[in-house]
Amino acid sequence: MSSSSRTTSEVNAEIVAIGSELLLGQIVDSNSAWIAQRLASVGVNLFYKTVVGDNEGRMVSILGKALDRADVVITTGGIGPTQDDLTREAVAAVIGREVVTHPESLVELKERFQKRGFILTKNNERQAQIPEGATVIKNPNGTAPAFLVEDDRGVIISVPGVPFEMKWLIDNEIIPYLRDRYGLSQVIHYKLLKVTDLGESSVDHLIGHLIAESSNPTVGVLAHPGQVDVRIAARAGSEAEAQELIAPVEIEVRELLGDNIFGEDDETIESVVGSLLEQRELTISTYEDLSAGAVADAIQGAADVRFVEGAIVNSNTTLERIVRAGGETPPFKNGQAKVEALARASRKASGADVGLAVHAVEEGDQRTENLGRGDTHIAVSIAAEVRYHHNASAGRGRPDRRRASVNAMSLLRRTLLDL
Repeated sequence: MSSSSRTTSEVNAEIVAIGSELLLGQIVDSNSAWIAQRLASVGVNLFYKTVVGDNEGRMVSILGKALDRADVVITTGGIGPTQDDLTREAVAAVIGREVVTHPESLVELKERFQKRGFILTKNNERQAQIPEGATVIKNPNGTAPAFLVEDDRGVIISVPGVPFEMKWLIDNEIIPYLRDRYGLSQVIHYKLLKVTDLGESSVDHLIGHLIAESSNPTVGVLAHPGQVDVRIAARAGSEAEAQELIAPVEIEVRELLGDNIFGEDDETIESVVGSLLEQRELTISTYEDLSAGAVADAIQGAADVRFVEGAIVNSNTTLERIVRAGGETPPFKNGQAKVEALARASRKASGADVGLAVHAVEEGDQRTENLGRGDTHIAVSIAAEVRYHHNASAGRGRPDRRRASVNAMSLLRRTLLDL
């Protein structure tokens, strides 16, 4: 595939994911996220991602808007053989051209079907159709060829929605084309710093001036249950140059957030805790109730050989049996005393080096999935020492269980670091 090269300071792109199944929630649009990463790796700005159903009128409207505000529009999906595969028609309408059959592609389609012992039906011949004047991009992994069409406003590139077909075409055809056409010589590289024990607003309070004043690198935050990610992104001529730009900002962020930063990039709180348990050659057991196994699952996934046993309890009778087995004597005056006793009992009863207990109490009858009312008490027991953490929420929803798990991992991490 060839193109006329030209150089531009910045290239803006938009992704249009096509398919009613995406809007109905039958499948998740993972294609756009993957393409976004590839575009960033070569310094292409991505300001919009759009999902549109299999409706030609709406597709034409969205593609027209995309072409007006972006240099490059990449579509995924809608170039198969069925009647609702309308990308070719929509692209042709946007640029004011007809849909035509590409003879070479039709011959290749017939040969492929013959080799497999099939007859090429009329609907499959649709896959050889392209907007007039478009450039065909051969797709070795599927029957539908991709295509691109250049217009005075920019270029529209259409690739299949099948992920492995799309990925091969983006890496082997589309990215090289974009490099050549736009003289791309920059990359966008980023560093993620991962934070616990501080909410999103607290992180913003501490580093908000960096977010507001940053240009290159830019600083942004993304909140998850129990965790906040700080992203430092830089545009430069190479990854090494981008890292040089990021380094001083990273130092400042680390100074401001301190040991609330538990990891970076691909690290997870589980992987960090698992490494610490391995390094210190410690075993661990867990107790939990409302979190319903989220803590045990996290630890077992990160350090299974260090995980002795886990108790998931739904009744006070079982809870009391566990604490008595560990030599503790109920009743307890408050949630802190109870969870500390549970951590010690879990450790002693199992013979593990570390006991981790998460005991949560909901407030009233609630159906919320996130930030449920109540109290979550967390304790870590190692030898004669017990560490405690309290969180003023409790719930059975997935976000609340994840938050309890992250907070428990964070307390465990801090305890292990202090050994």
